[in-house]
Amino acid sequence: MNSVEEIKALLHKNKARFIEELNESKELVSLLTKSITTTLTEEEKKKVKEQTLDICKAIPAFTVFMLPGGALLLPLLIKLIPTILPSSFRKDNSENFNTPE
Repeated sequence: MNSVEEIKALLHKNKARFIEELNESKELVSLLTKSITTTLTEEEKKKVKEQTLDICKAIPAFTVFMLPGGALLLPLLIKLIPTILPSSFRKDNSENFNTPE
């Protein structure tokens, strides 16, 4: 399998997680908009904090992936530092990265 096919396979495999992460980010935007006019509940504040941290975690992970050799380095980093991924991608992490393709 060449690298383009591998990337397509990974994207297809993680499509649901990408969608979940996008939906969570939309929820973050709506909560931030709501916070301008009203006070957020403790649960809403917790969601804002979690989603903001997820966005901050996604930037380094995708930056590493874009570096030359990053496609090889990112799985290694995920093994060493599993919390580098946003929460949507950490669910069933062992299933995604330990399965031979």
